[in-house]
Amino acid sequence: MAGELSFESPLEELRSKINELKRFSEEKDMDFSEEIARLEARYEALEQDVYSKLGAPQKMQLARHPQRPTALDYIPRVFDQFIEFHGDRAFSDDLAIIGGIASLNGIPVTVVGHQKGKDTKDNIARNFGMPHPEGFRKALRLMKQADKFRRPVITFIDTPGAYPGGAAEERGQAEAIAKNLMEMAGFRVPVLCVVIGEGGSGGALALGVGNRVFMLENAIYSVSSPNAAASILWKDASKADEAAKAMRITAEDLLELNIIDAVITEPQGGAHKDVAQQAENIKTALIEHLEELMKLSEEELVDTRYDKFRQMGRFTTLQFQA
Repeated sequence: MAGELSFESPLEELRSKINELKRFSEEKDMDFSEEIARLEARYEALEQDVYSKLGAPQKMQLARHPQRPTALDYIPRVFDQFIEFHGDRAFSDDLAIIGGIASLNGIPVTVVGHQKGKDTKDNIARNFGMPHPEGFRKALRLMKQADKFRRPVITFIDTPGAYPGGAAEERGQAEAIAKNLMEMAGFRVPVLCVVIGEGGSGGALALGVGNRVFMLENAIYSVSSPNAAASILWKDASKADEAAKAMRITAEDLLELNIIDAVITEPQGGAHKDVAQQAENIKTALIEHLEELMKLSEEELVDTRYDKFRQMGRFTTLQFQA
């Protein structure tokens, strides 16, 4: 099985036995249909058991799966007539961010997203989905254009985080992210955000200030990648699984904490198992919620988005007596 993950090894072993028995049956012209049927039934039961008990470490693996669909896998399946735009009009065209205009169920929209590569060469060109400041500025340029022409904004989030290199800092990485947060908070059009893989740190939030925030079932969303958190807390990046459990980064956790608005289901085994079905699930959710948001006034869109993020988190104050 290409891209097999560690927790999937029992499934791979059983699938190998089934395939081996099928080959033997064909080569020897012998009937093993009953045995194969029993093994297939056992495989289905095991598959259901494995994927129904996934914890944060396993979902983190699925979110980072090398075959996991990217924004450019979903866009042509979800939208019609997508036209990609390039450049931030200041420095360069960051390929870690893609964006343009399209049509969703007949409604003109602007689509922006992180884009990881499909192979080593593509990943290097797209910096493994980690944007530089010019990537965030390109995204903001397109979103401000959408706000000007009253087009809803839809973002696809999938990044380990903003690129932390020296060149990015020199060109104003923190300022670019902060400006995106400020500007997105004030858009007068519906903004819908979908975490399709990794939602890491400020690099994710720079495209994540929306009226509706969705996560795919096996996506993750966190203030820092579990690897970085483990390095900071325990000085040991190998404890990423332990950090993932503690940080509550799964869609189920974040829905419970009211950080996101809905979870979009995935095919059993992950989005890469059936990209067309996953795209259809995303499209259905976007259309449903966009129709609701388009009934709101511009002031209501801004106010509800602001209130949504202001209500996140809890704090208490303690009063001490002298």
